[in-house]
Amino acid sequence: MDVIHLSYPLQNRNVKPTVMALGYFDGVHIGHQKVIETAKDIAVQKGILTSVMTFNPHPKEVLRKTAEPMMYITPLDQKIEVISKLGVDQLFVVQFDHSFSKLTPQQFVDDYLINMHVKHVVAGFDYSYGHLGKGTMETLPFHSRGVFEQTTVNKVQLGELKISSTLIRSKIEAGAVDELTELLGRHYVVEGVVVHGDKRGRTIGFPTANIRLTNRYMIPKLGVYAVTLNVRGTEQEGVCNIGYRPTFKDGEALPTIEVHLFNFNEEIYDEAISLTFHQYIRTEKKFESMNELVTQIELDKNAAERYFQLNKAK
Repeated sequence: MDVIHLSYPLQNRNVKPTVMALGYFDGVHIGHQKVIETAKDIAVQKGILTSVMTFNPHPKEVLRKTAEPMMYITPLDQKIEVISKLGVDQLFVVQFDHSFSKLTPQQFVDDYLINMHVKHVVAGFDYSYGHLGKGTMETLPFHSRGVFEQTTVNKVQLGELKISSTLIRSKIEAGAVDELTELLGRHYVVEGVVVHGDKRGRTIGFPTANIRLTNRYMIPKLGVYAVTLNVRGTEQEGVCNIGYRPTFKDGEALPTIEVHLFNFNEEIYDEAISLTFHQYIRTEKKFESMNELVTQIELDKNAAERYFQLNKAK
């Protein structure tokens, strides 16, 4: 998959006819995948390329300045990786800035669709474009000037719920990581690097890998999780604590992510890793003694091991 970065005013122009899937695609969830798969099917019928157009950063970061930086389900690097696995020919990443945000719907269509040789547009029913999002899938036939066709993908539901980035964010915030698989089509994964911690886990028989995330991922709610950690090409089962380590420290500014692996004892400092969340086990607690903490960690480990054993048996 070719990844092409675009900014306004547009310099690079696509020269080959293409079917374009449009969206922000945070999470690249089941609904997003249906949009992209629909574009692929139409491209095959037409015998032309399949393209996806997304935007970076999220429009809310530019248009609604907040004190807290925005966190992502799939930061750009991971979004590119996930989309590449869907069999797309080209991914266009448009820099979303104030200049771009001021384009009228017609200017956006003229510059980023018609002049990019787009022959068919596919997007979700709630997709909007142009200044203040005034362009919609209902106005697109007018703005297309008859140059391209369009397909609108209706909402994808899980039971009564519309699958959306908002729903997935709420599940992550609630720690309901086991419910994400059927929404994303995969487990929730974050990427990072193993860094030095205070090494206290070694003294109580549970050495941990301290993880520093390499991007602005949404972090599941504080607590303990059954996880797998991919390092050096191998996947290791373990238990993860996200929290402020209340037994040892008070008032830490950011939560720590610590992973105890069941069958792995190698030194992996500075190694790049990916951490997959499988199951929420319990909330974070403060323990009155070291013995109480060790007993609870053993219980957490047993709970995670049971989870993996049961899932292997399915």
